[in-house]
Amino acid sequence: MARESRPPIIAVMGHIDHGKSSLLDYIRKSNVVAGEAGGITQHVSAYIALHNDRPVTFLDTPGHEAFEAIRARGAAAADIAILVVAADEGVMPQTTEALTAIKDAGIPFVIAITKIDKNNANIERTKTSLLEHEIFLEDMGGDISYMPVSSKTGEGVSELLDLVLLTADLAEITADHSASATGFVLESTQDPKRGSSATLIVKDGTLTLDGFVVAGDAYAPIRFIEDFRGKRVERALPSEPARISGFSSLPPSGALFSIVKNKKEAEVLAIEHKAFSCASETIATAEGITELPLVVKADVAGSVDAVIHELAKITHERAAVRIVSSGVGSVSESDIKTAHASHGTIISFNVGTDAIARELADRDAVSILSFSIIYELSAKVKELLEKCVPALAIEKELGRAKVLKTFSSDAKKQVLGLRYMSGILTVGNQIKILRHDTQIACGSITNLQQARADVKEIKVEGDFGAEVEAKENATYGDELVAFIVTEV
Repeated sequence: MARESRPPIIAVMGHIDHGKSSLLDYIRKSNVVAGEAGGITQHVSAYIALHNDRPVTFLDTPGHEAFEAIRARGAAAADIAILVVAADEGVMPQTTEALTAIKDAGIPFVIAITKIDKNNANIERTKTSLLEHEIFLEDMGGDISYMPVSSKTGEGVSELLDLVLLTADLAEITADHSASATGFVLESTQDPKRGSSATLIVKDGTLTLDGFVVAGDAYAPIRFIEDFRGKRVERALPSEPARISGFSSLPPSGALFSIVKNKKEAEVLAIEHKAFSCASETIATAEGITELPLVVKADVAGSVDAVIHELAKITHERAAVRIVSSGVGSVSESDIKTAHASHGTIISFNVGTDAIARELADRDAVSILSFSIIYELSAKVKELLEKCVPALAIEKELGRAKVLKTFSSDAKKQVLGLRYMSGILTVGNQIKILRHDTQIACGSITNLQQARADVKEIKVEGDFGAEVEAKENATYGDELVAFIVTEV
């Protein structure tokens, strides 16, 4: 069938606090039809705006580095990206990460220089910062379009959207409206009333009230379709976000979806996906490493992925985080039982705890730590991991002597003639006896004599006598090493 043009899907990306959400808020208030619902916080969301009577689908992708995985998905699902760079700071670490995601997705992009209304804004310095990071703007020898904008006054926003639509026209974005719908899962969540639900972006074809949608190893009958405002609609056209409920399980964020005719086909396709899946939520730990077991719960599947992605960065030589289980929705009785069985801690992100679960947690002394900011969550888990690090025993040599003669011995004690070699040997020291550099026994010094007089320590060259407790008898040529064990 003939392909027709479709609205562009735009990912807005950039460093945290560079005005990305403010820009999207302004576009929503000025360009989105009345009744648009859904917040833009710490997971991907989508809505349709109108500019010059042309629809544009916007995806918001989080700015914090912990949401790199979601941000990458947002770019992959988009046709064009707007990379926001604040005029008061220029290029920052997450700016370059966002740029990498854009380049990996192979999509065109435009630059929005934001916060131009601030007193310390410097557009020329920001342009130079972009140039230093090999982002070549149109008036600086390159071909990347840009627009200075203010989300407070709206200055430059209309012109920025003009650039977006021009870029879309040059990209010749098309779709076959008559085909069966395909696209991406933006996010999924556990709804108390509707069960497992997902927000989809249709990239090609038309989503209709017919058949089953399959995403990863999850599937759902298409009984109703909701648009980005939460209104029920009969279809979702190319580039439109749509919400489907009733999935067999939570579909993974970023997964491709397709449509099949019936439940049998859906089950077969889902099983095939599962068979080829090698995804694992467990952060592998080396043998002998102490583990910090965690149960992770979050508001949407994308947030779960982001939390696990952040936890994977928390490392220690002698301890590691282990994800016992993870899921979407409030902390439940099942989560408490899982945490209790594994002696773990529950980490909740943007979700509450069921009343019954709270009672059970109090009874079983299961700790539930709640967060709404990812870096606070990360800092706390790092603190917990350091607390569970086992003490490392370090052996420090105190003194060493060579065995010249064994004078007497019994089952527990032996009297030895020794020659000082190094360090200080003191009554009460732990000792080990080495024979050809191999330890044959360990014990302690119970008495020391030098020049036939009892002494507390030996620290000068010469011969001396020692009474030691050790299970194996020392012989000529063995070495006696005094040492201390400390924990760090």
